[in-house]
Amino acid sequence: MADYVIVGAGSGGAVLINRLSEDPNATVEVIEAGGWDTSPWIHMPMGYFRLMQTLKLDWGYYTVPQKHVNNRTMFVPRAKSVGGCTTVNGMIYTRGHRTDYDHWAQLGNKGWDYDSILPYMKRAENWGGGGDEEVHGFDGPLKTTRNPIEAEPCVAYRDACIQAGIPYNEDLNGGDQYGVGPCDGTVRDGIRSSVSRCYITPIKHRKNLTVHTKAMASKIIVKNGRAVGVEFIQGRQKKTVWADKEVLLCGGTFNSPHLLQLSGIGDPEHLRSIDVDVVHDLPGVGQNLQDHLASSVKQGLSKPVSLLGQTKPYAAALALLQYYTSGSGPVAGHGVEVMSFIKTRPDLIAPDVQTHFNNIMYKDHGREIINVEGCMPYFNISRPQSRGTVMARSNDPFKLPELDPNFLSVPDDLRVLRDALKVTREILAQPAFDAIRGDEYLPGKGVVSDADLDEYIKDDCNSVYHPVGTCKMGSDTMAVVDDELRVRGVEGLRVVDASVMPTLTSGNTNAPTIMIGEKAADMVRAAA
Repeated sequence: MADYVIVGAGSGGAVLINRLSEDPNATVEVIEAGGWDTSPWIHMPMGYFRLMQTLKLDWGYYTVPQKHVNNRTMFVPRAKSVGGCTTVNGMIYTRGHRTDYDHWAQLGNKGWDYDSILPYMKRAENWGGGGDEEVHGFDGPLKTTRNPIEAEPCVAYRDACIQAGIPYNEDLNGGDQYGVGPCDGTVRDGIRSSVSRCYITPIKHRKNLTVHTKAMASKIIVKNGRAVGVEFIQGRQKKTVWADKEVLLCGGTFNSPHLLQLSGIGDPEHLRSIDVDVVHDLPGVGQNLQDHLASSVKQGLSKPVSLLGQTKPYAAALALLQYYTSGSGPVAGHGVEVMSFIKTRPDLIAPDVQTHFNNIMYKDHGREIINVEGCMPYFNISRPQSRGTVMARSNDPFKLPELDPNFLSVPDDLRVLRDALKVTREILAQPAFDAIRGDEYLPGKGVVSDADLDEYIKDDCNSVYHPVGTCKMGSDTMAVVDDELRVRGVEGLRVVDASVMPTLTSGNTNAPTIMIGEKAADMVRAAA
């Protein structure tokens, strides 16, 4: 028996593993479906392109056909590894806009406003860029740095944004995101700052910590209204670990609601349809799925100034040699130098679009590089209104749940992407690009009407891998957890991952999820 049983060692779970095992008198046991993060491609920052191509660490999630996106079945990568998606993500460090968290508090979630969560952002961070101590943390486990804007297309994008009336913002994590500026990343000294490397590796030999890897959680055991343990399958053996104090579910936005449903916690009608006994009626489990949906303008360049040359065999071999001999060079960074948060309408309080500026053109999540000199501003809706579901297909824990993000089901989401494409074209038309601008590769200069732009977006768009919301925090009838992250109606059980976010934050979700882990650790310790 352990005091705390943690299911999942991703962004939320890794923080709990570290913080709860700080007390030598508290025993912590972890159930993780993946293995240890031993692949060298994980720790090399640009290795994520290789990982995306091989998918050796991926769960294999695909959506059901998306009826508002030309009936496409869409790939949504999720990592199966100690460290979760921080082992394969693009290492972009964005906290979100102040209003994101103030909105959570306005929904009735006490203690989740921006001023209340900022100390937990700072606690997690080990900022390597200098600057404002009111905003950044310098002593946390998560090593972050700021990319300089150096490559010619990246400089051109920054200057073009300014010429288009978008302000320069040196610190996009300073609370006010509006503007264009350098991109912060979870990278230090040419090494990826995954939560495994930063939170778990330094403490994994603690005597009060046990980590079960390649172990598939199959059921949370609930007795008399209280979570008391977790069943899991490791190899061909079914095992059980018992929890004296709490079970902490950190499986992520897809796997956390799935395990709750397998455990009989969810909508009774759905549970009966998959032959699962109803343990607790909680209809919001698996509802409220949200994700950032992105499209792009693929802009040709007239000079060889993109990253395309680095993908050629000889250049790639030299880059690997440089990395392994000095820890530097093209593969030692995450590749995104400049980013913007823009408003498609001037009356907006906060930006409604985020753009990652990619200094190369690609298709299919980077699995196919376009062999043309070019750049690719990749823009996503910051606050989508469309909502989807994650629902177990059967009572077999190894059968992935049905994933339906319901992308573009709210027409205004498509309008935002269309307006973002138009703004992106305006930026690319600025004088800053004159020296390097080639022909627009996609959608192409002949695609101008709203109807044609909409069709291009539906064919081009993809998830940016920021799913949240399926175990949302709140007090309404569809809320799954309260503002202490306790599952409503079940004692001794909390959810600590991105699934608890009631609404999406404006930006990449790794930093907010780590913050949730830090805040939850205090809640759990206070209840001990």
